[in-house]
Amino acid sequence: MALSREQIAMRVAQEFQDGDYVNLGIGIPTLAANYVPADIQVMLQSENGLLGMGPNPTEEQLDADMINAGKETVTAVTGASIFNSAESFAMIRGGHVDFTVLGAFEVDVSGNIASWMIPNKLIKGMGGAMDLVAGAKNIIVTMTHADKHGNSKLLQQCTLPLTGVNCITRIITDLAVLEVKNQAFYLSERAPGVSVEEIQSKTAGELVVPEHVPEMQF
Repeated sequence: MALSREQIAMRVAQEFQDGDYVNLGIGIPTLAANYVPADIQVMLQSENGLLGMGPNPTEEQLDADMINAGKETVTAVTGASIFNSAESFAMIRGGHVDFTVLGAFEVDVSGNIASWMIPNKLIKGMGGAMDLVAGAKNIIVTMTHADKHGNSKLLQQCTLPLTGVNCITRIITDLAVLEVKNQAFYLSERAPGVSVEEIQSKTAGELVVPEHVPEMQF
């Protein structure tokens, strides 16, 4: 069975290491703030100028002025810092973010990512994604394996305008965890109850499947 958005975020949060500075992109990535393992400490950064983002607020904690880059209300942890967006992007461009999690429309076997524009759709610009893929030390993409029409989003070559080139090494979808290397997707985990055959049928780019593919653990 395909993972929910929350389950994808839970699996992403397992990637965090103690002491990491982590940027969470808009969409599924922001949900990972709710699932940071209790035995580690990470500082979540939002590109609009918050370092130390906490989980989603309860009704009692809600503050309309405390928002992330996606304009969703958030909380701040003890020790958080608030600053302007110029300082936030200096942190990103200076290579001070250890880890970033982004959504995507497409990813291909070369590690290219397309995440900002769909033809004939009105957009306001690329936003901070270009800076994040260029400046972060470790990048993970989270997305559904296929679009709403059933078309694969894991391609041999991206068809949409690129956000970054040769920068993605790991992808977590609603069906699988995949590594990007040697011009192919390497299947390393599958969602509980999802068959290798289903993953193969929904992966347009070259897929390398080992003899044993474990299920994700939550």
